[in-house]
Amino acid sequence: MAEKNQQAYASANGYTRSNDHESIGATFQSEEEQKRQKRRKLFMYIGIFIVFQIIVMTVFGPTVMKVKTPKLRLGNIDVQTLNFTSQTPPSFDMSFTTEIRVKNTNFGPYKYDRSYVTFLYQGTPLVQVTIPKGKAGRRSTEKIGATAILNSKALPSVSNLGSDLDSGVLKLSSQAKISGKVELMFVMKKKKTAEMNCSIEVNLATKGVQALECK
Repeated sequence: MAEKNQQAYASANGYTRSNDHESIGATFQSEEEQKRQKRRKLFMYIGIFIVFQIIVMTVFGPTVMKVKTPKLRLGNIDVQTLNFTSQTPPSFDMSFTTEIRVKNTNFGPYKYDRSYVTFLYQGTPLVQVTIPKGKAGRRSTEKIGATAILNSKALPSVSNLGSDLDSGVLKLSSQAKISGKVELMFVMKKKKTAEMNCSIEVNLATKGVQALECK
């Protein structure tokens, strides 16, 4: 009787071990199948993204994908202080606030590096204003507040400053250049450099800017 019980126990024990092996094998196969499905989905998403990019570039390429050079301009100039004399030696000093504007008409952001705006009198640099590193969003204008303090100390003695001050109009100019990249569809980057040349006329009687033209 005891022998029969041992055989029955051994039989039951063997059956249990067999079921355990089968269960482990099924679990392993299930995990492998899940990994294969995830890989297939990943490849499918990558394929869909590539096809989408090709369609967008084909359909909208002539307009959206065309990269234009951003524009760099000065906004209104508000004179804060202005002192001058046309007597020998002629001189002036002034301060003003303005906006440096980076206009981006592209369908992607324009990221540009740090640069400077230089204000001049008859080609002689008087002061530089920093343009910090920044970004102009898609089809938008980035506005950067700036303050300039300048005077005539750097001018040569042979300049025509005296006669210009006697005319009642002080003529200045400004120059700037920024370099950066326009990014489209997160994959395409195009280098673009924006330049600016402005002429500024300051009315000495009203102590205000009467003309500002930028190209």
